[in-house]
Amino acid sequence: MLNTNVGRRAFIKNSALVAVPLFIGGVAMPAFALTTPPSRARGTTVRNVKNYGAIGDGVHDDTAAIQAAINSLPTAGGIVQIPAGTYMIDTNKKINLRSSMLLQMDPNAILKAKTNNLIRNYILYINDKSDVEIAGGQLVGDRDTHVYSGTSTHEWGHGIQCLGGKRVTIRDLRVSKCTGDGVCVGGAASDVVIANIISTQNRRQGLSITNCTNVKVYDSEFSFTQGTAPECGIDIEPDAGYTCSNILIQNCRMNDNKKYGVNIWQRTSAITITGCTLEKNGSLGLGTNGTSNLTVTNNTFRLNSATGVVYNTGTNGVNHSNNLSYQNYTRLGAKTRTPFTQTGWTSKIERDVLIRGGAIATIGTNKFQ
Repeated sequence: MLNTNVGRRAFIKNSALVAVPLFIGGVAMPAFALTTPPSRARGTTVRNVKNYGAIGDGVHDDTAAIQAAINSLPTAGGIVQIPAGTYMIDTNKKINLRSSMLLQMDPNAILKAKTNNLIRNYILYINDKSDVEIAGGQLVGDRDTHVYSGTSTHEWGHGIQCLGGKRVTIRDLRVSKCTGDGVCVGGAASDVVIANIISTQNRRQGLSITNCTNVKVYDSEFSFTQGTAPECGIDIEPDAGYTCSNILIQNCRMNDNKKYGVNIWQRTSAITITGCTLEKNGSLGLGTNGTSNLTVTNNTFRLNSATGVVYNTGTNGVNHSNNLSYQNYTRLGAKTRTPFTQTGWTSKIERDVLIRGGAIATIGTNKFQ
């Protein structure tokens, strides 16, 4: 039986995120707090995918075997274990998770998408299920070999798609090279916790948070997104006609994305971004449009190609305080200045913070270098 705690420790040990505080530009990035995410209710039955025909050799299609192990769980649910190995997944069929289960992957287990030409496809799929937990291992998409045909952007190939899930935990894993998002949460999902994941080199988003409420994201990295718009680390953007509320992003890093570190777009409310680092993104560190009741505190905005933060049209109820900003708008060249602390907004900090389009934001006391 795989030991959940050993898997978590192994992931943490191997992650450059959590080994030591990271120094960039002379300022230490916060050491990761390793928030303990909630475990979800489930039965005690344990299944191992190897006992259902999974090979894990990087060649054999293991989709049916993994699904059979999941389907064999009793009504009370339980744990499905995936040992070390590379398991090829048919993302047209996808791995359909069920309620009351933990998908427990060895740190050296990889679920790899088979090359395909599908516009919409997923490695792991949660559809109106409750008390679901995904832990450990890696998910790898097929962006490098994908067959891009026709006029479609092929932007809906996600590592994890969670639609309408309730009480879902996603933790201690790496998801990369998906043709769409690393992780996408929507469909009126609620009580979703994402902790200690690395979502990197995906085409559309590291993480999309759409039509949902009560989502918490801790101790994670969303980086190097590039390929099809919006190309952000995190995009909080409900589908047309829907809303998104009560979102916490804490102690995360959004870096080296083609566009924004974080994008917050319309019909969103009650969002907190705290203790995060937003750096070296190809445009803004953070951009908003049409959001209310937004708290942005204790973050670092640095080395972004455009403005560190822009509060734009329809944004109101913003508290921006206790943040550190420096060397933003790098596309205009470096700007040398003596470190200072400032309360409120003046043009002196226009590379770091802008309020536009009638947005209403309270700029408290912040530090600048």
